[in-house]
Amino acid sequence: MPKTLDVITIGRSSVDLYGAQIGGRLEEMGSFNKYIGGSPTNIACGTARLGMKSAVITGVGDEHMGRFIREQLEAEGVDTRGVKTDPERLTALVLLGIRDDEQFPLIFYRENCADMGLCEDDIDESFISEARAVVATGTHLSHERTEAAVKKALTLGRQHGARTALDIDYRPNLWGVAGHGEGESRFVESRAVTEKLQSTLHLFDLIVGTEEEFHIAGGSTDTLEALRAVRKVSEATLVCKRGAAGAVAFTGAIPDSLDDGEAGPGFPIEVFNVLGAGDGFFSGLLKGWLTDEDWPTALKYANACGAFAVSRHGCTPAYPSWEELQFFFKRGIVRKDLRNDRELEQVHWATNRKGDFSTMRVFAFDHRIQLEEMEGASPEKIGAFKELCLQATLRVQDGRSGYGLLCDSRLGRKALWQAAGTGLWIGHPAEWPTSRPLTLEPELGLDFGGLAEWPKSHVVKVLCFCHPDDDPAMWVDQETTVMRLFSAARRNGLEMLLEIIPSKVGPVDDMTNARIIQRFYDLDVYPDWWKLEPFTTQAAWKNAVDTIERNDPHTRGIVVLGLDAPEAELAASFELAAKFPLVKGFAVGRTIFAQTARDWLAGKVSDTEAVETMAANFARLCAIWDAARGKAEENAA
Repeated sequence: MPKTLDVITIGRSSVDLYGAQIGGRLEEMGSFNKYIGGSPTNIACGTARLGMKSAVITGVGDEHMGRFIREQLEAEGVDTRGVKTDPERLTALVLLGIRDDEQFPLIFYRENCADMGLCEDDIDESFISEARAVVATGTHLSHERTEAAVKKALTLGRQHGARTALDIDYRPNLWGVAGHGEGESRFVESRAVTEKLQSTLHLFDLIVGTEEEFHIAGGSTDTLEALRAVRKVSEATLVCKRGAAGAVAFTGAIPDSLDDGEAGPGFPIEVFNVLGAGDGFFSGLLKGWLTDEDWPTALKYANACGAFAVSRHGCTPAYPSWEELQFFFKRGIVRKDLRNDRELEQVHWATNRKGDFSTMRVFAFDHRIQLEEMEGASPEKIGAFKELCLQATLRVQDGRSGYGLLCDSRLGRKALWQAAGTGLWIGHPAEWPTSRPLTLEPELGLDFGGLAEWPKSHVVKVLCFCHPDDDPAMWVDQETTVMRLFSAARRNGLEMLLEIIPSKVGPVDDMTNARIIQRFYDLDVYPDWWKLEPFTTQAAWKNAVDTIERNDPHTRGIVVLGLDAPEAELAASFELAAKFPLVKGFAVGRTIFAQTARDWLAGKVSDTEAVETMAANFARLCAIWDAARGKAEENAA
């Protein structure tokens, strides 16, 4: 059978609840950030980010946290065929905190958890046969049922020509040799644990651990003696992690000094969070090992991935993409606290975003003032009408990708909430309508702290009415607001769409929008999306696109707004815009809903008629865009 997967990991999965406050006791944490976790799960995600085809065999509960893990794995590009949904057990949870650079308190909630329900029957030979490597982690050797599952996976993997690897991943309390409150503990001597590990070490081609983990595997607190004990029962390459001293690989006999092992370059950075660093390290090591790099190169990848992990908050979210890793190698360390390196963090953010939005057909009904000014309008009626807009959007989408909406949370709150989980791209406006200088909706608060309440799937949309000829005071006012909003969006893990309409402020030419775009990039504002008015010349589009691509090669792209234009006029603008691949689609509103809104608010049409009319209008625009894109691609071929 062809090897369609680079690596299958097997073992723990969990939801990690990371204390958001740094420098205090876990007892004092007031809020937590939710991430995917568990060593094999982290490694599957880490290798996927490095461009490898990975899968994980684990168990999750049939509940919200289990669905979160599955959705996160799929978003990272990890194959989830081996993820078992256990109807009887809950998904594992871990509570973690960052006390200082040496103390990282954590509590495992793993009593009879879902991943410990794995058994031999959950191991599918045909699935295992697809992998070039099978990677196990130590915790699942601690119980007879899960040990049997791991051994079966390893045996089948070897029968089908796969390489095998072990992350010793010793957690004393998960082996029952330390208490619940000792989750931070990395080493407790146990002859029983050593014997259990040594009974399986012959199954591996690669064994990775810290010095303390080799102590438990080798049954000695002398690292060289422990490594020699492991060597007696295994011919695997042994990779020993030494913290700040880097890591060394031993392919044969163990020498008289750890320094005599093969090593790769290290990266002296600030230690902020060691939790999950080993999984990042292993991800980089696997990338090198499975691409047949020499050990110094594989260890270079591993050390760099570990460096990223210790400098950032969380485990999987900290791991680099392959593009980010290459950028880091080429540019080098600018500041040791990598999480505060703005250029590096931009590459990290932009190359690890999730979701395929290569086509954007967006129904924009975030309008507020335009609806409030219509006869018969009230906040309640406008809210009900926006629910009808959502129904029309969903009717056209019909479960397919490439569709979205723009909706506000002041008048359209119910529609916005109902859109969650539908697969639609969701843009959520932040600006107070028509404000100039730019001000924001009161719900965001003076410190923009209201963004903390927004779902992670929402994209912060802000419309800034600006023009190159604005006076300096106006520019300072508007730039300050956009910069603060951009910073707040990033801090809350939200993408941002920046909309500019200079034609509403003053005369425009083919360079007007490009000049404004450059001005925001000069302020280190990197919108994930741009929303631009429909230009009438190819030169204007080229100038805008060139400016964006020159400053941000990883941008999501551009959507074209409608400005209440007739369909025929929009069709002409779509045909021009579609020639540029960076333009992903449109975000149009009043062309779709304006007349229907007037009629519905006046009681001239029913709910059903309103939905049908708007769905038909939206579908026609989608067809116009798709035709324009298809024609452009055909002409470019």
